[in-house]
Order: sequence, then C-alpha cells, then structure tokens
Amino acid sequence: MTGRKPENTQVLAWAAYDWANSAFATIVLASFYPIFFRQYWSAGSASADITFRLGFANSVASLAIVVLGPVLGAIADRGGMKKRFLLAFLVLGVTSTAALFWVAEGHWMAAIVLFVLGNVGFMGGNVFYDSLIVLVTREDRYDQVSALGFSLGYLGGGLLLAFCAAMTVWPVRFGLDTAAEAVRLAFLMTAAWWAVFSIPIMLLVKEPRPDERTDFLAAARGGFAQLVATFHEIRKLKTIFLFLLAYWLYIDGVDTIIRMAVDYGMALGFGPNGLIVALLITQIVGFPAAIVFGRLGTRLGAKTGILIALAVYVAVTVWAYFMNDHWEFYGLAVTVGLVQGGVQALSRSFFARIIPADKSAEFFGFYNMLGKAAAVVGPVLVGWVGAVTGNPRAGILSLLVLFLSGAGILVLVDGQRRSAARG
Repeated sequence: MTGRKPENTQVLAWAAYDWANSAFATIVLASFYPIFFRQYWSAGSASADITFRLGFANSVASLAIVVLGPVLGAIADRGGMKKRFLLAFLVLGVTSTAALFWVAEGHWMAAIVLFVLGNVGFMGGNVFYDSLIVLVTREDRYDQVSALGFSLGYLGGGLLLAFCAAMTVWPVRFGLDTAAEAVRLAFLMTAAWWAVFSIPIMLLVKEPRPDERTDFLAAARGGFAQLVATFHEIRKLKTIFLFLLAYWLYIDGVDTIIRMAVDYGMALGFGPNGLIVALLITQIVGFPAAIVFGRLGTRLGAKTGILIALAVYVAVTVWAYFMNDHWEFYGLAVTVGLVQGGVQALSRSFFARIIPADKSAEFFGFYNMLGKAAAVVGPVLVGWVGAVTGNPRAGILSLLVLFLSGAGILVLVDGQRRSAARG
C-alpha cells in the first residue's frame, strides 16, 4: 500500500491538469468564443465569412503545433524539460485567454489573434501533459489513468460552463449589466481556472533529471538529431506508423466536430442558449462515459473501444446532416458525450503503450502533430464546402471519409504486439 500512495498522488495531480485546461476547451473552443465571435466581434459580417474566419484561425493554431510539437518534444526528452515547456505553453494560453476580456465589439481581428495564441498554448501544453503519463503510472493502468484525466476534464469543464451560462442568462443577479459583459468575464474566469488548477501537476509530478546536465542549446542540438533519427525510425515501425496514420484521419473528424459544432448549429438557425445547453449535456454525459471507456479498454482492448466510438461518430455525422429539430441537437449532444472522451482517452493510452518511454515527449509530439495537422484541414474544409455550396450540411457530411478511412486503417494495427521501439 505504501508504494501506491506516491503513484496515486502523482496520478491525481497529472489528471488535475485535464480539469484545468478543459476550461479553455469548453468555454473558448466549443461554446462562448464561437458564439461571441459571430454575434459580437464579427457583428454585421456575412455568415459564411464568419465561419471561414473561425476555421482559418483554428487551422493556423494547429499548423503552429504541427511545426513545433515534435521539435520541442525531442528537446524536452533530451534535456528533461517536459514540465518547463508545459509551463511556457500554460503561460501563453492563460494570458491570451485573459486578454479576450478587453477586446471591444467589432474587433474581430484582435479576437482572432488572441484565439490563435491561446489555442497554441492549449495544444502545445497537451504535448507535454500527454507525455508525462508514462512517468506517473504503470503501463497496465494507462487506459484507466488516461480516462480519469478526460473524465475530470468533462466534469470540470461542465461545472465552469454551467456557472458561466447562468451568468449570461441572469447577468443582473451576478451584478453585471449585460450578457455580453458576462461572456467577457467568462474568458477571464477561464484563464484563472486554468492557471490555479495547473498548480498540482507543476508541484507534485516528478520528472527525472537527465543523466547528464545539459544546457538548452546542447539539448536543442541533441533534440534535432534525435528527431531526425526518430522520423526514420517511425517509418520502419509498422505498428506506430499505421496507428499514427489512422489517428491522423479519425481525430480530424473528432476535433472538427468539437470546434465547429456551435457554429454549425447557429448556421442552421439554432439559438445560442440552446446550443450552450447541448454542450453542457455533452460535458455531463462525458464524465462517466470516459471512465466507462477506460474500463472497456482494459477488458476488450483500447483498439476495440476506439472502433466502437468511431462507429458512433459515423452515425452522428449522418444524423447531423439530416438534422432539423432542436431536440435532435440535444440527442446528438448526448451521443457525442458518450464517445468523445472515450476515443480521446483510449487513443492516448494505446499510443503510450506502443512507444518507448524515454522518448515519450518526442513521440507525443508526433502524435499531437498529426492530430493537429488533420485539424489544419478539417475546420477549413467544413467552412469552405459550406461557403461554396451555400449549405453547411454539405461540409459536415465530408467528415464521413475521415472516420471511415481512419477506422479502416486502425483495423490493420496490431494492438496485441508491442512495437519494436519499446525494446
């Protein structure tokens, strides 16, 4: 028992970061920012132009992580700097999110710049947060620990979303004049939430020091050399290569739904209050569902759990194309909540299981790079197809090819055999 207490403390401290940064994912990425950007910062602009701007901003941020993720991951592994890089991206994300509070109505360009910076902070931090899982627990607990993080993220994000939604519906009761003032305050609260609940991972998760003390320049040189070697290594390792290719495809669909769902609903004429309620439903359902998927991964295998989730996403995409009534958006919210955390958690734990632990930040740099490289295309594709056809439904249907091709390649991945890189 005494040996488990330090591990459990580090696991909880690690998972608390999901609780922390999910405030950004929920308030900024998925709910208040898309609504506020359309109604406040882009007031008077054409609907198709707003969708394109939002998709373009998501793609620029993702492209930055595509470039930086593997490089910084290799440097972090070489110099024992995972937590330092996590802190740097945390500061970038928190300050950019807080600054949204001061962006005035109609200033969509400033809102876009801060959104991109905050998004880079969020996604960049996840590279090093994900990589720390190999330091806080044993391999046989990866599925459950990864799921614990996502489940806490859904719970924390849902609680903050509920409070912020109440502020926008009843601003006077909170001492505010308007709903717009409440939304701006929500961005400030998100930054504070993210910063405060990141303290445990910075203080309690232990990162081993490298065998030899290395300055940043030496770590950078070694990191670049290691990155080139790993790139050639990945191409020779069938298990890792196929999984990353599958992940690149299907996570594009998942991330695009997360980022563009609210804008899609508003383009179809649904009211913002109803959309916020739908997102809150997703958070509430996602909390226990992520834990269930963690246990499912332990019993049936992470690969099987991911395939089950992707089958549900195919059904969700078709349903979204034909959706007309408000109740259907709520039904979709429940359905997505059942699988969203599961596919994310099991993907992370599956990948952690097949990579070398001493290169975890670098390999998770590739993992996040491919996920965000896909997100460079997805949001722009949905926005572009919707703008060209004049029908946002056509854009959402394009996600089918991503889910189906990703699932088809994942079937070929040998989930029972460790990659040679583990040796």
